Amino acid sequence: METTVLYNPVYTQIINGEEVMSPSPKLAHQVIQARLAWKLMQYIHDNDLGEIFFSPLDTILEDNFNVLQPDILFVSKRQEHIMQDWIRGAPEMVVEIISKSSRNMDTVVKKEIYERYGVKEYWIVFPDKTSIEVYTLQSGQYQLLGNFTGDQLVQTPVFPGLDFKAEAIFPFLNK
Repeated sequence: METTVLYNPVYTQIINGEEVMSPSPKLAHQVIQARLAWKLMQYIHDNDLGEIFFSPLDTILEDNFNVLQPDILFVSKRQEHIMQDWIRGAPEMVVEIISKSSRNMDTVVKKEIYERYGVKEYWIVFPDKTSIEVYTLQSGQYQLLGNFTGDQLVQTPVFPGLDFKAEAIFPFLNK
C-alpha cells in the first residue's frame, strides 16, 4: 500500500506578540512577487539606491513582539545598518500580496504595524482586482497615494522616476 505524504510548508511570523502561521504562497502569488521584485530590482540597481529582499526573511520590528515576513521589502543605502542576520528595524518600503486568507491581516493588522514602526511606504497588491494600493507615511499615518490598475503607471515618492504599468505584474491578466 502506498502512503501519500502531503507537504504543506508554513511560514511563521510574530504579530503583536502572537505566533501566526500561514501556508506557503500559491503559484500566482509567486509570479506576481517575482515580476514586481524584478521591476523594483532593476530600478534600484540602476539608481544605486539600496537592496530588495523577499520572503521568507524575518523583519524584526520589535524582538519577540513584531517579527514579520513581508513579501517584498526595500532597504535604502542610508538604512544599511538594519541589514544584519535578518532585517532589524523598519525598512523604507514593504509590499504585501493579498490572498483570500491574508486579506484582513495584510490590509488592517500589518498595515497598522508598519505604520506604527515608521515604514515610509506600504504597497498592497490585490491579485483578484489586479491593483496595487500605495500608501505613504505622512505625519505618522498612512495616506493613500494611489490605487493603480491596468495601464496606469505606478509612481511613488520612495522611488522617484520609477514607472511601470500596474498590469505588468499580473500573470494571467490577458489569458
